Amino acid sequence: MGIFYITTPIYYVNAEPHAGHAYTTIAADVLARYHRLKGDEVFFLTGVDEHGENIQKVANQNEISPQAYCDQIAPTFTTLWERLNISYDIFLRTTSELHKNGVKKFLNTLYETGDIYKGKYEGYYCRPCERFFTEKEQGEDKICPIHKLRLEWVEEDNYFFALSKYQNPLIKHIHENPGFIQPEARCNEILSVLESGLEDVSISRASVSWGIPLPFDTEHISYVWIEALSNYVTALGYTGNDDRFQTFWPANVHLMAKDIVRFHAIIWPAMLMAVNLPLPKHVVAHGWLTKDGEALSKTRGIFIDMDADIATYGLDAFRYYLLREFSFGNDGDYRPNRLHSRYNADLGNDLGNLLNRTLGLVSKNFDGIPEPTTPENLDDEVIQMATETVSKVDSLMNQLAFDMVLEAIWEFVRRVNRYIHQTQVWTLAKSEESKGRMGTILYNSMEALRVIAVLISPFMPSTASRICRQIGLNDSSEEQNLNTIRSWGGLQAGVEIGKPEPIFPRLEMKERQTPGKASSVQPQEVEETHLISIDDFQNLDLRVATIIEAEKVPRADKLLKLKADLGDEKRQVIAGIAEHYTPDELIGKQVILVANLQPAKIRGIESQGMVLAAAGEKDLVLGTLEKPVAPGTKVR
Repeated sequence: MGIFYITTPIYYVNAEPHAGHAYTTIAADVLARYHRLKGDEVFFLTGVDEHGENIQKVANQNEISPQAYCDQIAPTFTTLWERLNISYDIFLRTTSELHKNGVKKFLNTLYETGDIYKGKYEGYYCRPCERFFTEKEQGEDKICPIHKLRLEWVEEDNYFFALSKYQNPLIKHIHENPGFIQPEARCNEILSVLESGLEDVSISRASVSWGIPLPFDTEHISYVWIEALSNYVTALGYTGNDDRFQTFWPANVHLMAKDIVRFHAIIWPAMLMAVNLPLPKHVVAHGWLTKDGEALSKTRGIFIDMDADIATYGLDAFRYYLLREFSFGNDGDYRPNRLHSRYNADLGNDLGNLLNRTLGLVSKNFDGIPEPTTPENLDDEVIQMATETVSKVDSLMNQLAFDMVLEAIWEFVRRVNRYIHQTQVWTLAKSEESKGRMGTILYNSMEALRVIAVLISPFMPSTASRICRQIGLNDSSEEQNLNTIRSWGGLQAGVEIGKPEPIFPRLEMKERQTPGKASSVQPQEVEETHLISIDDFQNLDLRVATIIEAEKVPRADKLLKLKADLGDEKRQVIAGIAEHYTPDELIGKQVILVANLQPAKIRGIESQGMVLAAAGEKDLVLGTLEKPVAPGTKVR
């Protein structure tokens, strides 16, 4: 059994939580649940940051005290986490005595190192960010790159932390610890900042009253970012070196959005170096969410309506979509029509139908789970793939490749569906001679569902529980974990199965629900036409790809295997263009790729997309661009 400590950032309470907060927290929850499945001792921290100038300002506008304001907003986070089924171990508020006492100890220890000194700060400051920007970060126009507001010139006496002293130690640590900062793009960004030189940073404010006073000078309030970062140790009982702190520090994963990675990958590690504490093992920054290609904006009314989508599709489908649709380290475009497609295709057609068909045949032909008495070679393929999938999922989870984890699981789901088709199991009830074979196939299908239920449980815990109940694991579903699915045959023959019930009934596009209203699913009449809607078109994720490798597929005259660069990832694509293009003339060519096409096996080789071409009776011409653009650029 290992130790796993996972954290979200503590979220600022200047407003109620939104989908960006949900995205980070659901990802952290998936990791926490997965490591519990592995048998690890897990501690999952989340919470809220309640101090600083912005909180004081909002409280004053509402004519209440900052503490009263925080007491109003903090419960909106815990309410949302409950709704999203977040399995956190502690919800830390920075107004708690646990945190305040830990901050005082941490700052005193930092002060005693000699790396804190008093000086006068003169610099450009963003009030919404509550941070100063160095000359290198400001740009010529002195605009905050995050809030797009003009920076203010601020002068005041501050205490400083000698951050510049840790420039080279930080560079050395990053080079010696691959994966310390993820993804690679963020790591390169941080290295660029470090190599261009660090400046010492202010750690206090004399002009702000709402916060934690410096223990060595109570006339100054701890700068909110310095205080907030220390939550990762204060939540563990850093004040008294509690057993929890000794057990769980250093953190395995600090998880956050990319806009705050510099604080976590530069200032926080430098302070830990100063006080002689181990550094976190991984600092992971995910991308930002957009909505239908547009940046989220309150003023423009562009937001992700979590309540409506959860009411329509269910929480587990929402959680599945967030982590399946786009790579975790990159920006992700949230499209309700894609959620709808994923729901019906992945969840309804693939997983839901597998469960319904298997249980329907079992309940119709057997009294409980059948005995696997008549094995054949085809069964071994399914059993072997189950083992391979468990190992593959573990490897991908360690890489935080959530989308690839879910794709690996769904490859197995589709394989079991194909197994049922290949065996035509429904035809085997006609005679007693074939009944044993039927029972074997259905047992294997139910055993595969047990494996699938365990693997999806970090992402879709309620769905996993429902599957377990239906396949007869009422009393032992909580005992299922990664160890139990490494061995085939965990289901006991003869056990009564649960009542079969659809877990993802098919929905039509117009059946979007408003929160609090029950879903009444009524099939729509669809007018047959050759026209498509804009929603249909937006289902396509078209991107520019640069072909960097090309070769012929053995024993296939028409096929070429291409490697395409999409900027943030590489894709393998099988294209039927060998009669019109040689591999050499394709290298460097920019083409248009359908990036969200379901992967398929062509001649036993996986193809992860499709290139577009104009095809006549005799000629075929790839769709290319008038002039070069960055790989990965969306085609609209």
